Amino acid sequence: MTVLNAPVGLDATGQLVPRHPAGLAVWGDTDSSTLVCRQVQEITNDVRTFLFEPERPGLFHHEPGQFVTLQLQIDGRPVSRCYTISTPPTRPHLLGITVKRQPGGLVSNWLHDTMTPGTRISADGPFGVFTTARHPSAKYLFLSGGSGITPVMAMTRSLYDLGSDADVVFVHSARTPSDIIFRRELETIASTVPTVRVVPVCERDAPREPWSGLRGFLSIDMLRLVAPDLAERVVFCCGPAPYMAAVRRMLDGAGFDMRNYHEESFSFEDLTMKEFPAFDAAADVDAPSDASAVRTYSVEFTRSGRVFECAENENLLDAAYAAGLSPASSCGQGMCGTCKTTMISGSVDMQHNGGIRPREIARNKVLICCSKPTSDLTIDA
Repeated sequence: MTVLNAPVGLDATGQLVPRHPAGLAVWGDTDSSTLVCRQVQEITNDVRTFLFEPERPGLFHHEPGQFVTLQLQIDGRPVSRCYTISTPPTRPHLLGITVKRQPGGLVSNWLHDTMTPGTRISADGPFGVFTTARHPSAKYLFLSGGSGITPVMAMTRSLYDLGSDADVVFVHSARTPSDIIFRRELETIASTVPTVRVVPVCERDAPREPWSGLRGFLSIDMLRLVAPDLAERVVFCCGPAPYMAAVRRMLDGAGFDMRNYHEESFSFEDLTMKEFPAFDAAADVDAPSDASAVRTYSVEFTRSGRVFECAENENLLDAAYAAGLSPASSCGQGMCGTCKTTMISGSVDMQHNGGIRPREIARNKVLICCSKPTSDLTIDA
């Protein structure tokens, strides 16, 4: 995000780029996407926070709850993964991601096993619309399960740092007390700010700690107990897909206004229409019903030297796959930014979900996973 009224400077190519009022460039606004690991923090026995600084002197600017896409090389092959920025924008010198080690998880295990201070990685972002910055309210209900705590923790840290008087009820579900991510920090925030209430829900005791709080799985009765004014709150929910599905069912069944419900998930198969309206089922109503009436356009990928056809109702990525090409892609839904490339000529209808920024669009960047051609195209890919 560009800082308004910020001075400008020159990047390595001589182009003007915005600079933070402190005189430092804003990471993501320059031609360098490299991050350098500054510190690794042990949060629980299987959760770590990795703190990064820009390779070149600079500051981070993002909205609480947004994410970055890591572009990694693991075992000689490129891998992209999205991780929420767990640090708040109120602490702009470092960017943190908090990662739970997943059994068999390619990237989470690589980060836990190899990421040390001084390690360099490439990243893109920030991206995303799952943020309190876009849904201001006097009352929030934050619901998280497991490592889904990271975006709502970033929101809570931001509200805390800014001295916000917003009424926050933060309900986090964990297996045991020892699995409560950010437990001590949340306890500190709740003990110093009367407008923030933190309510952990644990399935069972920890080996060395019996649990005396709410026990079992989250239920509507629990929510009514901790937030009797539920109907007055804006809800942000993040966690495993089954957890979020259960939350949606219980809130909808309780008559909650689901327009005030927002969720985030990086299980790209299970994104909801509510958070990503571009994927509404009505999106294709204007597509011609007669296949013979569908117009096709020529698409040239300059670096590969390939030319193929793409129908006007077909995303460029799908047409490229059908032509035997394999451009980089991760989410396939205009969210992560992995498939971003430059459109040299032509025009597209791009329906993205936060994976590209306005200034990038102004420089003819496109996400081919969510772009349909409206003319013949030449793409730098």
